[in-house]
Amino acid sequence: MRDSIEKSIVSTISDLNNDGLVDDITMKNIETLCIPEVKEYSPENIISIRKKLKLSQAALANLFNISASTVQKWEQGNKKPTGASRKLLDVVERKGLAALI
Repeated sequence: MRDSIEKSIVSTISDLNNDGLVDDITMKNIETLCIPEVKEYSPENIISIRKKLKLSQAALANLFNISASTVQKWEQGNKKPTGASRKLLDVVERKGLAALI
């Protein structure tokens, strides 16, 4: 139910934005607030994303500004990505590397 309410809100604000009644910054803020929480990533998900992007662990770490050992720990299941790293994984999974470069 929450998903349909969020979609309705975004749709309404989008219509208002198209009519010039809501500015682009407000539109982006509403979209950001209505985006569902970022999912958790399993070691298999992380490996899959990294391989899809054709990146080594070191290259992914460099892109996220973290250590290669952190990526290795994620992929071994010894540590889970949190905060900004989890959000970056979500972004590159959905939009590819172009979203970060």
